[in-house]
Amino acid sequence: MTAVKITLEIVVVLLSCLLTLLILMHKGKGGGLSDMFGGGLTQNAGTSGVAEKNLNRWTVIIALLWVAIIIALGLMSKFGLI
Repeated sequence: MTAVKITLEIVVVLLSCLLTLLILMHKGKGGGLSDMFGGGLTQNAGTSGVAEKNLNRWTVIIALLWVAIIIALGLMSKFGLI
């Protein structure tokens, strides 16, 4: 079962990196730290509505998958399955 544990841990690391990139790709909504550092200057050059919806959808899917694998690893560790 150590191969399963190692595989799931590698998947968690890859999903963490992907989730970080997806979150950073989101357009700032204004009033936050992105405006403080000049992010508000590029509001008009943002993505289209369809691209933003797809980005939101993929971010949620990857986040849910990440949470599910974290819970699975925790349960497997608690019950001695790995």
